[in-house]
Amino acid sequence: MVPDPADPAVTLLAHGIGSQHDLPISPFYAFAGAFAALFVSFLALGLLWSTSRFRGDRSGLALPAGLRRVADAPATRTTLRGLGLAGALAVLLHLLLGPDDPTRNPAPGAVYVVFWVGLVPASLLFGPVWRLLNPLRSLHRLLARALPRQGPGRPLPARLGQWPAAAGLFGFTWLELVSPDPASTTTLLIALGGYTALQLVLAARFGENWFADGDAFEAYSTLLARLSPLGRRDDGRLVLRNPLHGLDATPERPGLVATVCVLLGSTAYDGFSDNPSWINAIQTSPLGRTPAATLGLLGSIALVATLYCLCAAATRLVSGPHPGPLTAFAHSLVPISLGYLTAHYFSLLVTEGPRTVIMALGTDNAPEPLAPLGPGALAAFQVIAVVTGHVAGVVAAHDRSVRLFPPAKAVAGQLPLLALMITYTIGGLGLLLN
Repeated sequence: MVPDPADPAVTLLAHGIGSQHDLPISPFYAFAGAFAALFVSFLALGLLWSTSRFRGDRSGLALPAGLRRVADAPATRTTLRGLGLAGALAVLLHLLLGPDDPTRNPAPGAVYVVFWVGLVPASLLFGPVWRLLNPLRSLHRLLARALPRQGPGRPLPARLGQWPAAAGLFGFTWLELVSPDPASTTTLLIALGGYTALQLVLAARFGENWFADGDAFEAYSTLLARLSPLGRRDDGRLVLRNPLHGLDATPERPGLVATVCVLLGSTAYDGFSDNPSWINAIQTSPLGRTPAATLGLLGSIALVATLYCLCAAATRLVSGPHPGPLTAFAHSLVPISLGYLTAHYFSLLVTEGPRTVIMALGTDNAPEPLAPLGPGALAAFQVIAVVTGHVAGVVAAHDRSVRLFPPAKAVAGQLPLLALMITYTIGGLGLLLN
């Protein structure tokens, strides 16, 4: 049976570009504009950008030293950790004591909207903020002080990289998009409680450094913060910089490709998961709704990853051997992911976010969410976000290509990447406009 659109839980969680099937924008102009932007940027880069210009963590205009002192002051760090703990405690109390109804309990909105979606603009504006707010880090420190020390934590295996973060992000997106009752207080208590216990056990084994790559949300925030204009140079100075310089400094680590592909694939799945034909398919599947939806989510992520791996293999074939063809260009997928996330969740954040906060403050008769833009303006904004993300990805990939390969092969080696960008654009705009 197809879920009732009037169901509050469905209203809360059914979101994104896939839920708007009548956006008043011409598919011809959307696709034509996207292809023109990609081709023009590719040709311009090939003609005018012959040497690498991005300097990663060595770039940036230093901000006044006083700002750094304030940002790094123990009082500032303690205040932020306190805010993170207070927010987590508030969510826990609402889950334990509040009604099991997302229209009257702000906890589901706090998790799925204010936290998950709000972490995107927060990380873009202020850098890797979750590292400072993360209540798991604070709990680990409190436990480490209260319990007898057992010696320093074991070093993390280098091959582990960001694989734990990729697994954690998949688990959260499964909870949001696939689980039978994601807005249930019982579901959220079990999921968040289990995740917290697992993280604290692993941090006790490996030390606080575990959270940088082991906590899915901290790794997620740090990855998006690579595109923040606010960053730090390798000498520790707080700087303003071109976001693409920060993106270029993304470490090439195991699991990076998986992490980005989970973000891209899960967002794509969210885009078509509310399509009536897909809903009918999973509801009537002999496997059952949850297994069928799980396979759909896995298939979406696998498709994104397969296309990228094929692109990396083709680039290596055209440009010549390279020791890390998969991770060398993985950073170029981050702005694409950001473009999809922005297009997908912008409307949700600015409508459901304020209502969740009002509900949490105990205000009666919280207003119904209002669309921030008209249908035409919202559609144009979403198309621009997707296309801008792809163009930024082309720029990042081109700069890396001219750094790694001889001039004669650098541009030719980007043809597979251009084909990948076009394929992703077709898919993203198809979900937006279908």
